Amino acid sequence: MVRQGRKRKKGKGLGAAGTLFLVFLVLLGAAGAAFWLIYTPYGPQAETFVDVAPGSSAARIGSQLQSAGVVRSQYAFYLLRLWKGGRLQAGEYRFDHPATAAEVYDRIRRGDVFTITVVVPEGSNIFDIAARLEQAGFGSRRQFLEEQARQTHLVADLDPGAKSLEGYLFPDTYRFARKTTMAHILATMVRRFRQQAAQLGLKENVHAVVTMASLVERETAVDAERPLVASVFTNRLAKHMPLMTDPSVIYGLELERQWRGQIFESNLKQNTPYNTYLHAGLPPGPIANPGLRSLRAAMEPAHTTYLYFVAAGANPQGHSIFSSTLEEHSRNVAGYRRAMRKAGGR
Repeated sequence: MVRQGRKRKKGKGLGAAGTLFLVFLVLLGAAGAAFWLIYTPYGPQAETFVDVAPGSSAARIGSQLQSAGVVRSQYAFYLLRLWKGGRLQAGEYRFDHPATAAEVYDRIRRGDVFTITVVVPEGSNIFDIAARLEQAGFGSRRQFLEEQARQTHLVADLDPGAKSLEGYLFPDTYRFARKTTMAHILATMVRRFRQQAAQLGLKENVHAVVTMASLVERETAVDAERPLVASVFTNRLAKHMPLMTDPSVIYGLELERQWRGQIFESNLKQNTPYNTYLHAGLPPGPIANPGLRSLRAAMEPAHTTYLYFVAAGANPQGHSIFSSTLEEHSRNVAGYRRAMRKAGGR
């Protein structure tokens, strides 16, 4: 009897290997696609903003980014979340050139939000700050001036009679989000003032100290002279002499919308509450926003007998000249005029 040999099963081993190879190819393709999605630059050529709300999930953020054309795929962004982890920060982000999804993810994890820098120099008044904020795109000059007059409750405990926030908007470099409101900007500046006042130990006579400091700030930019200028004003007040300070006169004209960019002899006779040639004592309130050094000088004026000075801003030599008598002051003024003529001035 002839037996038929068993048919050998062919292909079983090759089928398993083929399946594994196919799986390998699929995984390799998926990895390649993921790498391409994550590390190939993509995004807008023009300025594009994405506002991430607090508490947003990675999926929601990815969807926002894809809709805005910042990343190719929201799923790539979610993969990065699973891989890199970390906390995604809320805020408004600005994109203006193609970038990899990994770079976009890292920016949001760092909280690299878009802000606008506003520099408020020492001695800026509310009109100066209003112009800077308008230029930065936060609203009109008029809006700022009206809002700061409405927000005097922010300093009610420091200066109950304040009719504006002048003096309490601390000069500094600020960074605000694009949609920051005027009210928030004002609150931030007042908060910075409070921090600095606490550092100085300024708790009493705040209105008078800040008013004095604002005069000092506008009269000299030389740090060593600030306590000396404060001493002149303190000594004049003690003798019931008018302060006769031009910056205060100018501020009164600004409030009346009559400032023409140059002070004239007629201005010194113009009756505003801030005319310290006509009215004895400190002006009704601060005329600018003083920095830390002027605040300290107002709190701790130098002990001198000085009653007069030629301001540094008017002296070609770049420093103030102090004197205790009118005769000495007259000689200093004459010397100043000669120096001005020599320097090519009038």
